[in-house]
Amino acid sequence: MTTVIAVCGVAVAVAAGARSTWSPCGLSMLASITPLAEQGRGHRYRSTAAWFVLGAVAGGACLGAALAALAAGVDAAGASATTLAVLACAASLVAAAADARVGGFHLPVHRRQVNERWLDQFRPWVYGAGFGWQIGTGLFTFIKASAVYLMIVLAALTADPALALAVGVVFGLVRGLAVLLGRRITSPATLAGFHRRFAELGPVVLGVVVAVEVAAALLLASLVSLWAALAVLGLVLAAGGLVVVSAPRPRRALGHRTAGSSLSAPR
Repeated sequence: MTTVIAVCGVAVAVAAGARSTWSPCGLSMLASITPLAEQGRGHRYRSTAAWFVLGAVAGGACLGAALAALAAGVDAAGASATTLAVLACAASLVAAAADARVGGFHLPVHRRQVNERWLDQFRPWVYGAGFGWQIGTGLFTFIKASAVYLMIVLAALTADPALALAVGVVFGLVRGLAVLLGRRITSPATLAGFHRRFAELGPVVLGVVVAVEVAAALLLASLVSLWAALAVLGLVLAAGGLVVVSAPRPRRALGHRTAGSSLSAPR
């Protein structure tokens, strides 16, 4: 049971880390730490990016240390494997509903941007590692997806401090490696094109995050019983139908005549 929860936690950590790149901080890093931007400041992109990744991993390790403490507490509580699976499944469903905005439901978010003045005030290794650490913790900057909360819950429910620590480190690593997406931004034109394509991929990545959360819920429910898995599947299908029904429909373009309408021609 612990292994399955840990696997779900790692999968959610990867999804949460990837989706968090679309946060204001993530977008800022993909505009501020690029070959184009670093050359303009007289710095080397590879060096700054390496410090950013290292800082993000360190931030993930700090998050992981906190998760390890939570996991130790869960282990001391002595909850049964079934109880842990039920809690993990419920948390996965809540996170999926929040990220899919089922019925307008969403979890509270934390809004904080890194201090971009660091770019002009400090050396590359300072702002690279400093930005990376803040972003790698997952909680000190913008929280873009409820998957971040789910990652924390799943890591705690592993009841294994070592596994919980690993979940945090994986999250930090994914967040840090995102800076490498901008390694080919060497001109204003490539910067604009990159961010245009990046924005178009946002909804796709969000859909993948929700799919990971739903898959985790189904897998965890199957560990409890077949009936639990079927019940979760029914909830997912019902929620999916609600999202489809409540989705805004495209408006009819203006300037087209409707059936039976008559407009007099100007004289």
